[in-house]
Amino acid sequence: MDGGGAMEADPFHNAKEDEHMDAQTFKAGKMKMIQPDSLKDPKLDKLKEQVLLGWINESLKAEHIVVQSVEEDLYDGLVLHHLLARFAGVHLTLEEMALTASAQIRKLEAVLEELDKRLEQQDTKWEVSLIHKKDLLATLHLLVAMVTRFQPEVELPSNVKVQVVVLEVSRTGIQSDVQTEVLTEDRGDNAQEVSDTNDPMEQLMEMEVKQTMAGVGLQVSDLDQQFSDGVILLLLIGQLEGFFIPLSDFRLTPDSHEHRLHNVSLALSLLADLGLQVSAVQAQDVVSQDVAGTLKVLYALFRKHGG
Repeated sequence: MDGGGAMEADPFHNAKEDEHMDAQTFKAGKMKMIQPDSLKDPKLDKLKEQVLLGWINESLKAEHIVVQSVEEDLYDGLVLHHLLARFAGVHLTLEEMALTASAQIRKLEAVLEELDKRLEQQDTKWEVSLIHKKDLLATLHLLVAMVTRFQPEVELPSNVKVQVVVLEVSRTGIQSDVQTEVLTEDRGDNAQEVSDTNDPMEQLMEMEVKQTMAGVGLQVSDLDQQFSDGVILLLLIGQLEGFFIPLSDFRLTPDSHEHRLHNVSLALSLLADLGLQVSAVQAQDVVSQDVAGTLKVLYALFRKHGG
């Protein structure tokens, strides 16, 4: 999270506090961890990186607070305190920057106490120690509850679930179990459910791409095939940007792999000159009809003109 400089705290003091907290966590007897495979779920990534992170940054834009990671930037209570003030009008008398672990925990305790009053959850799936230890599962549960309570119009991805490993320590040893944890409810909208399982680029194909191309008089059904020779892409760039690309600069009827590669390379070069970023896409990706690569190129262009 972006913020001002801070004085370095006593490392030995913090180490003692961390040891105490680890001992307390161990004595609690139970720990949950999201399985690595679940972390790769596109729906979880959309919930975490697009919706929740975007909600926080949009909500705190006026205060010039920028959060880069829901895992790393909420543990000290600062962001949660500002969100509490923004949506519940509660301004607690707390230090802005809590530098030590004990100060951060005290701040979190005060903030979560006020949040819990307003979230009215019978079975909270977060607690101070988990948020402070940057537990992703607890942090996501808290943020989902906050969005649902304070801004229910924000559309959360439907039916987001993760597999978690539950470790339980007892006098007889350590037991483990795998459970399914629900982060967002199933809205029962099958059409939306299909959309949520798609990559954002595929959703773009259904909405912005088709609308924009219809606006310039082009009908495209199979995007990966139609754009693989670069011709339509070049014509579209010229149409949307308002300039003419000389026919001598590209092959209007490409009949070889080299011709298609030349056309697409020219299109990518034009996009770069226009300042439109196309991350990690090579001309060969489009020529070989790679759907993800093709849609990334279109997204860079339509993000500017699709509104």
